Amino acid sequence: MRCLSTTNPHRSRVHRAGYTLVEMLIVVTMLGLAAAMVIPSIASATSLRVQGALRTIVADITVAQSDAVAFQRQRAIVFRFDGNNGRYVVAEVNGSTIDTTTGILEDRQLNVETLGFTTVTSSFNSGTNTIIFDELGGPVSAAGGTTPAGTTDIDLRGSNSNWRITIEAYTGRVTITELP
Repeated sequence: MRCLSTTNPHRSRVHRAGYTLVEMLIVVTMLGLAAAMVIPSIASATSLRVQGALRTIVADITVAQSDAVAFQRQRAIVFRFDGNNGRYVVAEVNGSTIDTTTGILEDRQLNVETLGFTTVTSSFNSGTNTIIFDELGGPVSAAGGTTPAGTTDIDLRGSNSNWRITIEAYTGRVTITELP
């Protein structure tokens, strides 16, 4: 049996000074494919934040309804618009007064990065910026009142898309639709 020594002086060593063109092309192609997969997901991150904002608003509407039913007291959601910083509060209703100072149950700012810079683009069709729920979770037209409110639409914009949150009259059913 013949034994080959690794220290054979007659064996030539190949010294590579760098990468071959084929290796470089493979790496560049792999980086291109990775970028092609990552860039669309980065672009969709903002739209996911807007959808998160819509879900947050709907969740807060649902919590206000549930809270009104659980405590048998009216609850209100009041949207405030001060420049580009739209926000809303979920508040207690005491008699015929909406308590937005000490009775705040939730306070949210809309036009922030975590919510995709979502903004309310139109006032409510009821002419007010307030949604009030009675003890049964249905929308009413005034604090302390029992007259059912009509269907309320809240239009929002974020990530180059328009959305509408609709609160049905009588039932308080909440739906979201994308607008053209």
